[in-house]
Amino acid sequence: MTGVGVQPYREIVFDADGDVLGPGPEPVPEDTTDLVVLAHGWQNSPAVARALTAAFLAPFPKSAAQAPGARLAYAGVRWPAMRFGDEPIPDVAPPAPGAQPAGPGLDPSTREVLASLHPGHHATVRRLAALLDERPESRAAVGEFGRLARQLAAAPTGSLESPFAEDLPHEEQGPPALFFEEPLGLCERLAAALEESADGAGPGRPDTTPRTARGGLAPVWRGAKELLRQTTYYAVKRRAGAVGELGLGPLLGRLARSAPGVRVHLVGHSHGARLVAFALRGLPEGAENVASVTLLQGAFSHYAFADGLPHAPHSPGVLASVQERVDGPVVACFSRHDSALGVFYPLASGLAGEPPSAAGTDPRWWAMGHDGIRAVPGAVRVSLDQALGGRLPRRGCVSVDAARVVRRGGPPAGAHSDICHEELARLVLAAGRVGV
Repeated sequence: MTGVGVQPYREIVFDADGDVLGPGPEPVPEDTTDLVVLAHGWQNSPAVARALTAAFLAPFPKSAAQAPGARLAYAGVRWPAMRFGDEPIPDVAPPAPGAQPAGPGLDPSTREVLASLHPGHHATVRRLAALLDERPESRAAVGEFGRLARQLAAAPTGSLESPFAEDLPHEEQGPPALFFEEPLGLCERLAAALEESADGAGPGRPDTTPRTARGGLAPVWRGAKELLRQTTYYAVKRRAGAVGELGLGPLLGRLARSAPGVRVHLVGHSHGARLVAFALRGLPEGAENVASVTLLQGAFSHYAFADGLPHAPHSPGVLASVQERVDGPVVACFSRHDSALGVFYPLASGLAGEPPSAAGTDPRWWAMGHDGIRAVPGAVRVSLDQALGGRLPRRGCVSVDAARVVRRGGPPAGAHSDICHEELARLVLAAGRVGV
């Protein structure tokens, strides 16, 4: 496969419903002992997704050379996701031409991928883009923008999706603010959070002074763009779970039958972390080939693997106990420099009507990539240096503080995509006990 330097390498392409387009990873070369499978996050462009895959996998051959007897093969999972053009990927992709980093408008590439993500809603996308360009001093216009953005979020982007699928049971979570809070107030909160992420302040302490008291509605439109970004993330989030459970999981089952001696190491970034985690739920009975899972800045609930939630002991997380299907550890990397998950994720996930500061300080709404795996008895927490120094357990859930290397990136996402580091490649190999 051109564009990716490691060999042997194969790209696995899924559509929005989890159907494989073209060949899967099999057959793998006969002498393969370990297969590393990487699922990208919110990158929509195949070229950007492939560039990220190439950059992340580049250190593996050198690191694996220290593992006697290991013969690695690689696969990249490509699936239809979404990237806003103003979100750079360190060392891989700068902002798209015409993008305004943290600005109110939509660049042409973002408009195009929004339209492709929501077929049949092109008129809605055009109207949203026009409102962001015009930024009228009108509360009614902000309300219209909020309604249109939520229409996109409610529209299934694949025929097998159910709207508003969440990481926690609906009766426990209730209506998220993203879909039910009054648009003007929510856009004010998101604009304040955007300023907070740009200033480098900690999560949960935005200035909640109404924007209308500080210069009219112009700043609110920056928050409106964040509302659109978050509703889009919800649509892609639903898709990631469907592709993992209905697509990648069964495919790994077929691989277990055709190449029973190959140990599979699943790696996912952002929504791709959700994808590979849901693949565990879709593994057929008897498939025991997943040897490790590494979740890089996972964009889903830190309670996903819990049998009971701290605030609702009888309610399990959406992936309760699936870590037991892995013949090795499930490793979740997190970083305090990730603004996408530390600031915006809890604001979008918190309940409608909660005080503005509650989402950032209430752990019910935190993401795995913000503070690791929670509420799983026996789960281990270590630093990256400790993990690389031999402190990883053979099985179970492990949270690794990767802030030492996952630290670069500007607003609004912060270091969310700063994942292409030799240390993280070594972590994947250590988690999988490659060559041991």
